[in-house]
Amino acid sequence: MLSTVVGSFPAEIKSPTTTKDKLLKVFGVYDPFKQSIKQTVISQLDAGIDIISDGQVRGDMVSTFTNFIPGMKLESNNTVITSKIRQPTKEISINDLKYAKKVMVDYFNGNIPENKGIKGIITGPSTIVYSSRIEAFYKCKDDAILDLAKSLKYEVDAIEKKINPVYIQVDEPFLSTGLVDLKVASEAIDIIGEDLSVPLAMHVCGNLTDVFKDLIKFNVDILDCEFAGNNTNIKILEKNASLVKNKKIGFGCLDTSLNEVDDEDKTEELIAKGVEILGKNNIILDPDCGLRRASKDVAFGKLKLMNKIKDEYN
Repeated sequence: MLSTVVGSFPAEIKSPTTTKDKLLKVFGVYDPFKQSIKQTVISQLDAGIDIISDGQVRGDMVSTFTNFIPGMKLESNNTVITSKIRQPTKEISINDLKYAKKVMVDYFNGNIPENKGIKGIITGPSTIVYSSRIEAFYKCKDDAILDLAKSLKYEVDAIEKKINPVYIQVDEPFLSTGLVDLKVASEAIDIIGEDLSVPLAMHVCGNLTDVFKDLIKFNVDILDCEFAGNNTNIKILEKNASLVKNKKIGFGCLDTSLNEVDDEDKTEELIAKGVEILGKNNIILDPDCGLRRASKDVAFGKLKLMNKIKDEYN
């Protein structure tokens, strides 16, 4: 059994303290987020996480990507689609992932243990489009979703080639809302996953009652969902366990809506239920969603608890 995080982690932005960093700030090239990435990676590893993220410390899950995609612009922190969506103007997450991986290599004195590593994360095209306002060019959100999938494919391919991740995750929380055409969403995921040599995961939070049977058919290797903060989903998983074929389930076992460490007995019960339904080698433990809204101490405590239970199974 492995553990991971959905993505975000509480970021602590610090001013430069070393002479070198102070000089970099004077010349306008100091990066205040690098220290946050380092702290995030070390916190995840200290807590026992196997597959880490870079913490997604630079901003919200939509504008982090749309800020660099032609055809989209930010207005008062909201994304507006203004013309045809095209290839990103730069690699968006590569430098942060490279730095996070370096921190991980240093943490393990040059040799990352087997079954540990880093994953790349992008926000999915359906979620980005449904979080945006269409001002021009597109008459239909579906066309924008497919064009955005082609654009994000450049980022996914760069992550695969330059980071060598354990897997790549696409965050699509909007797929549980009933707003998105799941056939179009599935086609977009096919575009993103085409010719990938690493596994592809998709994170979908929210109530799965009306969508699980469709989501489990998506062309992904890992379907990641929340089970701690949504009691309905574990019943849905149990009822439809026979549909989970050749896939792993990302098993959200920590309630990220609570800014406190989860009850140990309840978390153990939930994980035991997941193991009973699917087997311990078919689930990857993680929080329900990102941990950005939690305090740093609470986020660490949640991950520490999850990995303590994981270690009992291993």
